[in-house]
Amino acid sequence: MSAATDSAVDPAATAGLAEPLVEVRDLVIDFPTASGTVRAVDGLSFRLEAGGALGIVGESGSGKSATAYALLDLHRGTGARTGGTVRVAGTDVLGADDTELRRLRGGRAAMVFQDPLSSLDPYYAIGDQIAEVYRVHVKATRRAARERAVQVLDRVGIPDAARRSRARPHEFSGGMRQRALIAMALACEPRLLIADEPTTALDVTVQAQILDLLHELRAETGMGLLLVTHDLGVVAGSVDDVLVMRNGTAVERGAVSAVLDDPREPYTRALLAAVPQVDAARPVVLVKQRTGDERKAAVEAPLLEAVGLRREFGKRQDTVTAVDGVSLTVRRGETLGIVGESGSGKTTLGRMLVRLLDPTAGELRYDGRDIGKLGDKALRPLRRELQMVFQDPVSSLNPRRSIGESIADPLRAAGELSDKAVVERVRELLERVGLEPDWYHRYPHEFSGGQRQRVGIARALAPAPKLIVCDEPVSALDVTTQAQVVALLGELQRDLGLSLVFIAHDLAVVRQVSDRVAVMRAGKIVEEGPADAVYDSPQHAYTKGLLAAVPVLDPVESAVRRASRKGLAEV
Repeated sequence: MSAATDSAVDPAATAGLAEPLVEVRDLVIDFPTASGTVRAVDGLSFRLEAGGALGIVGESGSGKSATAYALLDLHRGTGARTGGTVRVAGTDVLGADDTELRRLRGGRAAMVFQDPLSSLDPYYAIGDQIAEVYRVHVKATRRAARERAVQVLDRVGIPDAARRSRARPHEFSGGMRQRALIAMALACEPRLLIADEPTTALDVTVQAQILDLLHELRAETGMGLLLVTHDLGVVAGSVDDVLVMRNGTAVERGAVSAVLDDPREPYTRALLAAVPQVDAARPVVLVKQRTGDERKAAVEAPLLEAVGLRREFGKRQDTVTAVDGVSLTVRRGETLGIVGESGSGKTTLGRMLVRLLDPTAGELRYDGRDIGKLGDKALRPLRRELQMVFQDPVSSLNPRRSIGESIADPLRAAGELSDKAVVERVRELLERVGLEPDWYHRYPHEFSGGQRQRVGIARALAPAPKLIVCDEPVSALDVTTQAQVVALLGELQRDLGLSLVFIAHDLAVVRQVSDRVAVMRAGKIVEEGPADAVYDSPQHAYTKGLLAAVPVLDPVESAVRRASRKGLAEV
């Protein structure tokens, strides 16, 4: 029987069968709003057998995370209204009292969240936090709980687990923090692990490591897995069955190979079509067709050129080199993609390119002029020509100001337009990036993630720049929204003649948007060239490793790659 099946089955047909690990019938979740209620989940039913793995996929707002939270009744006390039946590991979740829920949460079922930093207490050592969870459920001694914490940290691949267990969350990398959360979830040997977007913010190699770890844990412990993600490549190699959600309902379900190979529903086909493929060349629609004169000018006169660029942080013996002697060029009207793992220095490099950070050494030439050592006053006229779109538009937009006023800031700072002209220009920019001009007076919290990113792009466009550095602009977006933002950037580049530097850890997206690609590792560029050449015929072992870790939509190929990675790790 498929792990994800419609729960509306004949009771007689299932007589004598073991109770499923998860059974959801007619789940309804309503969230209160200022104007009434919003139905996030509407009559959803599914089941997961013991030891099975189910992926729930869909766009942002489809209800997939709300469904996952309902399995542990995490909506309780939030004002949300839940209805229907939810049974997990023998517990009637929605009808359970607080004592029963405490026994279920972390004991028989555990959850790993998208952002481990917000799930871990910054003031306490990682090992102490895991030990506390173990003591609550097992009533063990402090010493036994401490030993268990070290044991599970070792199991999830934390090196020197006894020593690292005394570290605090900020001393761990993103991937290490995610491993620590998985270790915490494993402490009490749960029957069910719920993972809500566990790899969204991770680079491809760390993502592959986390997914491989979940696969190994399932094989060793027999636990069930419910994996929530917007990345269809992630579910391809991680689950047995998949449930596709849209607007709170299930639109398609079945074995993962069947759904990905031959989707029945148009919505599923649209999701698959939006997934960027690392082995596909850049779409023609994104390629700007240049005239002979334009191509000649681009070759002869780079817009931006870095020579031996270096950036250090700290002082004296505590100095850390984030960017180490990088040289590159950005030509007029082209897109340079920069890829690499977290900590490779790509964000630091991007900030130096627009002079948000001062280089420690090296030269930075813009339009033939060395701007690397210019002070703030001399830089001010150039600020409008060098802009940046940030990864998290929420943190870069003032929540107390309307999005229209945020976009207007660089226009008002220039002082060249009247207030009426500024408002009109902002309305034009909103329309240019696919938003309604009348949304000028709305605030950031009223927009989705993709819409906020469009606001960030509009703000970068406001001063009519010649170059925009995009730092992970689509990493937190679902595949369809990601495709829309990428298409928008390509359209803007063609229409406005922009030069783009596109920084990302998602190699498939970078290939889709880039003319040339630079691969960074430990602050250095280890490989650079035309995008198709780098992807189709990588020369450096690091580049080859990055490409091998990219998720694929073929479950069989995904299993082959996982086995290959395991073999290399054991050598």
